Amino acid sequence: MASGIHAVTGAFGYSGRYIAARLLAQGREVITLTNSLGRANPFGGKVRAFPFNFDDPAALGKSLAGVAVLYNTYWVRFNRPMFTIAQAVRNTETLFRAAKEAGVERIVHVSITNPSEDSPLEYFRAKAQLERALRETGLSHAILRPAVLFGNEDILVNNIAWTLRRVSLFGMFGNGRYKLQPIHVEDLADLAVAQGDAREDATIDAIGPETFAYRELVARIAEIIGVRRPIVPLPAPLAYLGTWVVGRLVGDVIITWDEVKGLMGNKLCVDAPPAGSTKLTDWAREHAATLGLRYASELVRRRDREAAYGAR
Repeated sequence: MASGIHAVTGAFGYSGRYIAARLLAQGREVITLTNSLGRANPFGGKVRAFPFNFDDPAALGKSLAGVAVLYNTYWVRFNRPMFTIAQAVRNTETLFRAAKEAGVERIVHVSITNPSEDSPLEYFRAKAQLERALRETGLSHAILRPAVLFGNEDILVNNIAWTLRRVSLFGMFGNGRYKLQPIHVEDLADLAVAQGDAREDATIDAIGPETFAYRELVARIAEIIGVRRPIVPLPAPLAYLGTWVVGRLVGDVIITWDEVKGLMGNKLCVDAPPAGSTKLTDWAREHAATLGLRYASELVRRRDREAAYGAR
């Protein structure tokens, strides 16, 4: 068991919150680095919060003093007018350098399945750049590569269910045969904490025990929440236009064109043994009565830095 302080980025958010909870349950001292200092702290005084201070590496390093393990979940899903993936890359590189200078012993970093610096998709290309940057620090590290997360505050599965509850037919991007392998957020947290205690370098495909074709996933969710909808293959640009229109109505970005291309290019599927044990179908049945009743907005969560994550 690694002694010293354990630092989690975004412990008031989604995956970071579950990692912090696991660490606290093991009696660890936990701090968080966050952009949401005003957000409701689900841990009360048990987790001290510090700003990221990416523009002041010395202050960032001071926050990491005494930290043994850093769990990094910091990222941005898509480019926005005020913040971009490229900025997230630069900030994360600053974080890695500050961690090394502060004497952090190990970094557990959350990446994505199938990253590649040759990818035409910025998301996957940027994730690969950060994996290389972490390796180049020379620090002991573990890289976790989840495909899709699901859990109580998830967006993708919830919003598929939300759509199924409200439309007369569900339009897919193309034939829907492309695959994805969701992992439960608590399984990811367990994996992260276990890797925090390890010392050998590792790169792990953090996938769940079920592999779905996208069409099958939609059909299973519809069955579980008790709705019957035609699932219709559409030309990808047409289906994307539909999600863009709905996104405008709900004030969100439901999916980006790069995300569509990554999904259809089977970037969320790997040939590897599962790292998690929780089945999405079992979890969805347990939450069938509430799954998709409310839309989960990525942008609202990003803009509102005070409400508890996932509260609305």
